[in-house]
Amino acid sequence: MASELEFLKEIMATLEDSKCVRTMDFTEDQQKFVDSLNLLTSKPVIYATNVCEDDLADEAENNEYVARVREFASTEDAEVVVVCAQIEAEIAELDTDEEKMEFLETLGLEQSGLDKLIKSSYALLGLVSYLTAGPQEVRAWTIKVGTKAPAAGGKIHSDIERGFIRAETIAFNDLVTVGTMTAAKEKGLVRLEGKEYIVKDGDVILFRFNV
Repeated sequence: MASELEFLKEIMATLEDSKCVRTMDFTEDQQKFVDSLNLLTSKPVIYATNVCEDDLADEAENNEYVARVREFASTEDAEVVVVCAQIEAEIAELDTDEEKMEFLETLGLEQSGLDKLIKSSYALLGLVSYLTAGPQEVRAWTIKVGTKAPAAGGKIHSDIERGFIRAETIAFNDLVTVGTMTAAKEKGLVRLEGKEYIVKDGDVILFRFNV
């Protein structure tokens, strides 16, 4: 109890110094204790900076205001994402993904500000997504980085984790390149992974299980 009290005093001193708890260094056990407190300043933060279209190409490297935000963010272990709200509004009005991609290409951009924000959020929170596909739908499932195949399958249904046998796995980009799972199997791109396999971002997985 005394050790926890001393630790809380350290946290209080950091807060009274107008610093965020996320700037402190913790041991694994200390981090678990801090997480249990649900302190607002221990949460990861992303600052989204709204800039004009001309500043997007170089990620606003020459924008003095964004530079100030980046300098401040570096002092509290936060991230900065550059977006243009006007462009995002225009993208939102387009009907298809093809139109959105063509619009981005005309601006010399590879992805929208929303996509950048989502990817940064996933990275900051230590998350990845894998895919499942069937005749009726394709779905993405979000899991923590380092999750093994049985636990990943458990996100779909507990029976998959309980009766896990193997995971038939292929990288999304490989599947898109060859077109079908049949073609992927013919080319040896589909892997059979066991219980110790750590699911990667963008994996397309078919779980085999028995309960």
